Amino acid sequence: METKNREIKTVFVLIVLIFLAFLAFPVIRLLAKSVIGDHGITMEYYSSVLTGKGFLRALGNSFLVAGASALITTVIAFFMAYTIHYTNVPGAVKKFIRAVACLPMLLPTLTYGFAIIYSFGKQGLLTRIFGRQLFEIYGFNGLLLGYMIYTLPISFMLVYNTMGYIDKKFMVVSRIMGDNPWSTFVMTILRPLVGTLAASFIQSFFLCFTDFGIPASVGGKYEVIASLLYSQMLGSVPDFNRGSVVAMMMLIPSVASILVLHILEKYNMRYNRISLMENRKGPGRDLFCGIMSIACCICVLSIFAVIFVIPFVGDWPYNLTFSLRHVKDVFRDSGLRSVYQNSVFVAAATALAGTLTAYGAAIVTARSQVSGTLKQIIEGIALVTNTIPGMVLGLSFLFCFSGTGLQSTFLILIICNVVHFFSTPYLMMKNSLSKMNASWETTAMLMGDNWLKTIIRVVTPNASATILEVFSYYFVNAMVTVSAVIFIAGARTMVLTTKIKELQYYNKFNEVFVLSLLILFTNTGAKAMFQLLANRNYHTNKEKNKMNRKKAKKVVTAGIAGVLGMSMVLAATGCSGKGAAAKEVVICSNADDEAIEAMKAALDENGYEGQYIFQTFGTSELGGKLLAEGKNIEADLVTMSTFYVESAQEENQMFKDLTFEPGTLDEFPAYCAPITAQEGTIIVNTEMMKENNLEMPASIKDLAKPEYKDMISVTDITSSSTAWLLIQALVSEYGEDGAKDVLKDIYANAGDHIEESGSGPLKLVRAGEIAIGFGLRQQAVADKAEGLPIDYVDPTEGNFTLTESVAVVDKENANPKAMEMAECIIKNGRADLLKHYPIPLYEGEKADENAVSGNPRVFAEKLTVDLLKKHQELSEECK
Repeated sequence: METKNREIKTVFVLIVLIFLAFLAFPVIRLLAKSVIGDHGITMEYYSSVLTGKGFLRALGNSFLVAGASALITTVIAFFMAYTIHYTNVPGAVKKFIRAVACLPMLLPTLTYGFAIIYSFGKQGLLTRIFGRQLFEIYGFNGLLLGYMIYTLPISFMLVYNTMGYIDKKFMVVSRIMGDNPWSTFVMTILRPLVGTLAASFIQSFFLCFTDFGIPASVGGKYEVIASLLYSQMLGSVPDFNRGSVVAMMMLIPSVASILVLHILEKYNMRYNRISLMENRKGPGRDLFCGIMSIACCICVLSIFAVIFVIPFVGDWPYNLTFSLRHVKDVFRDSGLRSVYQNSVFVAAATALAGTLTAYGAAIVTARSQVSGTLKQIIEGIALVTNTIPGMVLGLSFLFCFSGTGLQSTFLILIICNVVHFFSTPYLMMKNSLSKMNASWETTAMLMGDNWLKTIIRVVTPNASATILEVFSYYFVNAMVTVSAVIFIAGARTMVLTTKIKELQYYNKFNEVFVLSLLILFTNTGAKAMFQLLANRNYHTNKEKNKMNRKKAKKVVTAGIAGVLGMSMVLAATGCSGKGAAAKEVVICSNADDEAIEAMKAALDENGYEGQYIFQTFGTSELGGKLLAEGKNIEADLVTMSTFYVESAQEENQMFKDLTFEPGTLDEFPAYCAPITAQEGTIIVNTEMMKENNLEMPASIKDLAKPEYKDMISVTDITSSSTAWLLIQALVSEYGEDGAKDVLKDIYANAGDHIEESGSGPLKLVRAGEIAIGFGLRQQAVADKAEGLPIDYVDPTEGNFTLTESVAVVDKENANPKAMEMAECIIKNGRADLLKHYPIPLYEGEKADENAVSGNPRVFAEKLTVDLLKKHQELSEECK
């Protein structure tokens, strides 16, 4: 017994060390950021956040929608699991229910919001089929639907897996004792599942509570805590201190969760063995359960059906002819094969490491006699990992490991995924192991076997189905995750979901669906393979309940070989994918697609083809990396909004002076030179305007008119610098007080369509969700040129501009070609850039008169971060 405890404690120590280094340390760093200011420890950040406008409302909204969706999802998951385990519906139907219940987890969460919009929106697939919009998709309704889809697989897997370990013979005993059907149901099914149902609710609750992707698409005015966290951490002016406060507040509910699960632990039941029994006949029960479960499955499939339609038509909803153009556009990307290989490698390595971690932790809590304190530590780890939002974990890793050997490596991606998704696999393993006979280890010890042999020869074979399920869970989630890895993936370690984020930034939603299908097919194939292995293992164990020593030795040898093989692969790649490609110049950029293509063409045509890697981000995401990483950023060269470049230089002194003379018309700092100037304009959907008998607006002020109620979309300046173009125009024309009066009515008309992303309004205009938006002029010009029913109006208040600049990072062992490429982009790329962004920035430039905006204007004050903050405050007063 002493040896057994020593081995278990060794496993415990290894698990705790992993989470101390990669969970506790990052969280402590976040905590420090929430209480340490310029002059030492302060509670000012907490005070400003907790008393700030909207925090308590967002917190209450999060509790309400997350609680409602978690409750409904748990009920649905229980019902579907019950149909499979306790009815006699045909086996094919049971397989169908199980497959559909797990389908949403095979897709990136980024896809969910788009699927809801393109299914239930005003121009959605299901809206067209039914002839009317079934319900308002923005706000509570859209969030509830999205969260239910998102959490159904996790909830179903927990309930389904545990339900398979309930001994059905007690149902017979209960009936013999004279219990009524309801009492039998409660005592023999519900009561053994109390702990698992509670875990399902808590898991689902926190997944909803911490998700940002779905609110970003369909949240509307229904602000939730995750949206608030995003605006603080990755708004147009990131505030890591106040963002850390919001993150800390999101951890508080986990304390209550630990207490609830501790209380419900006593309801967990163990069975000495599981009796194989046929389900009692009940045609009425089978018919009802079968119909209701199939109905739930059809609802899930109907939402995702749009993914198989949109990528294969010309342009939804205007050109519905079959087309493979979007598919071809994606697969023409020369780097896609490498990105896909990266994704599969990271997913497989995550699954291996994660399964070992979850299994070891579950062994400690479910199959040992160590103290309750040690078990509670692991329980706490599981719950905390569930409450940490992915983007917070990613940012924490960004803060902690920038400048270390882990930065931008495959290894940091794998570790992040193992920590991020630990909770559900651990609970699956724990629930499975806790249902097994508790005396196996004791019996084996009396027979002379040591603890390790017992785990390998007895426990592991009986848990093999769950182990494969856990492996599958980790693999699939590592393939679809984006919220954490977007901040820590490097240019050479990019995965498919970061590619999807890139396409989303470019408004290429058709291509987003294409890559989503690629991930779906990969995950479906992987799931099928894991299921085949599980079924084969089940039949093997059914014929022979224990492995002999020879087979056990083979399993151990294979496991060790697998771990060593993975280590060798990681070592060979440097855990980073750097290798021979390290000499390539890494260019990080927030530029639009047209600008990226122009810069690539300039570099390729002047002898730099194959000597650089472009990695693109949203403005706020790249801004966060610049401010957080400073000189430790992977990039050698950056193209970014000028005010961000200046802010990053002021804070981190991270850029070197340019060694060439740019020759700009206006004065710029010595460390950067402008590449583009982007203008704001009013964008309209001409078909929607006609359909709703709306007159064309002539000014931004016109958007405040009552006839445009619920027909317009604008961006939020707290999260997107695009909104600054609109506010500049209003303040310049009407003064601050006049701007407030207009902006209040514009926000009221926009309703649920005050978007977080600068591309949000254009996305909604394209999809026919609204008729008018305010966005970037060059994007509207491009859409109109492609023949879409998109037009634009240069407002009478003026087309104001934001510039983007190129800067070279001042780092040790800098690649000298970075400065050469910066000069090449400026001197050889501007001619092409001027076609898309027709604003002269350099001496001797002249734009095409037909492309120039109707009313170009420049704001009277210099655009600085301080001015942006001032205009953010003005905006908040108007909401």
